[in-house]
Amino acid sequence: MADFLQNSQWPADLLDIAIVAAIIYRLLLLLKGTMAVRILTAFAAVLLCYFVSQFAGLRTLHWILDNFLGSIIIVLVIVFQNDIRQALVAVGRSRVRTEQAKDETHEVIEELVTAAAGLAAKSIGALVVVERAMSLEPFMVVGTEIDAKVTSELLTSIFLPYSPIHDGAVIIRKGKLTRAGCFLPLSQNPEISKTLGTRHRAAIGLTEMTDAVVVVVSEETGGVSVVVGGRITRDLEPNAVRKVLRRLLETRWLQ
Repeated sequence: MADFLQNSQWPADLLDIAIVAAIIYRLLLLLKGTMAVRILTAFAAVLLCYFVSQFAGLRTLHWILDNFLGSIIIVLVIVFQNDIRQALVAVGRSRVRTEQAKDETHEVIEELVTAAAGLAAKSIGALVVVERAMSLEPFMVVGTEIDAKVTSELLTSIFLPYSPIHDGAVIIRKGKLTRAGCFLPLSQNPEISKTLGTRHRAAIGLTEMTDAVVVVVSEETGGVSVVVGGRITRDLEPNAVRKVLRRLLETRWLQ
């Protein structure tokens, strides 16, 4: 310890470690709740196999993994191109949140909770997506442009059975109801309960790929669910939905 303190390089070493730790922490926050986490886990497993094969003398396996890891940078850039783009955009964003933005977020949550409760009471299915840090632009190519203030009345009218866009998802971006009638990718996770319908599978599928928050109203049971990070919390009362949305959105609304 004394030798370490006497070393004139130790302040630079501590700064170096702090910067690396901050970068890693920031990357984990950006990737949290996305498919990228699973891919990184798989990559770690491949890396472990590489060292095991080297230690155990498994030459063929080691040769294959060595060639694969040699081009891993290109592979990671291709796989994480959307995440890298979002990270670069996030770097340039202002971190300042105004009281007006907080009030708008609170208002959107209240309107969403009211709409979900009303639709649930009538057993009308609904799928509402709230964009957070990651862009949902690829999922907005198909859909009807709305660009309106989020109100419970508008949300309810969209999901009424006779509405031409009631089968798709509504996407809320920056506090505005941006698109309706959007189609989302269905989850391929075999562990998902067979009792969940298309809306729930679509909500899980989208949140496996992005950090979006999705509110689902079941047409069959009238239950309201919140989905984030590929995980679903089902049959929530309005007050519980409100608490969950505040926790997920009020501190991270497009920061």
